Amino acid sequence: MSNDYTSLRREYLANPLHREDLLDNPVEQFARWMEKATEVSPDDSTSMTLATASKDGMPSARIVLLKHFGAEGFAWYTDYRSRKGQELEENPQAELMFYWYGLERQVRIQGTVEKLPIEQGKKYFNERPVGSRLSAAASCQSAVVDSRETLEQRVENLSNAHPDGDIPHPEEWGGYILKPTRFEFWQGRANRLHDRFTYRLENDNWIIERLQP
Repeated sequence: MSNDYTSLRREYLANPLHREDLLDNPVEQFARWMEKATEVSPDDSTSMTLATASKDGMPSARIVLLKHFGAEGFAWYTDYRSRKGQELEENPQAELMFYWYGLERQVRIQGTVEKLPIEQGKKYFNERPVGSRLSAAASCQSAVVDSRETLEQRVENLSNAHPDGDIPHPEEWGGYILKPTRFEFWQGRANRLHDRFTYRLENDNWIIERLQP
């Protein structure tokens, strides 16, 4: 078979993860791991895979950036007309997945998704660099376009129309928040005997269980 990578190997040599290492609240546990990930690789620590599915169950996944989180949930911003936006409209459930290579750690977070208040999306939009605001306002994310030149012309036209950089906030652009019902914390270990713990929400309490690797 061509393009065969079965011979590639890597070993996981991180410290073990024990039940007593975990905080009772998964959001607080995530905050602890995120703080460490940001120390190790600040450019990539907030990158997360967002997995959604259509009403027919066809999944899709992409990398987005976590912008803020807390007890209320985990938030990101995007164009509501994008594929992920359309799928979340049909099926408001998703999973987030973080992988921090330097720490040999993964976190998976499942839950339901809601739109953030429009004023919150507008506030964040106006805090972005001018170039990012121009790109967001000029693009209908995930829609077919005939060429890159068309996109660049739209950006130029928008920039000329707003030379002061005061780009209007598009109504179709805003934030989402995932309200978690399940977490998994994964720590790579030698010989693939990884440490895995889940938190699942049951009657407003978080139940912690170890999973087999």
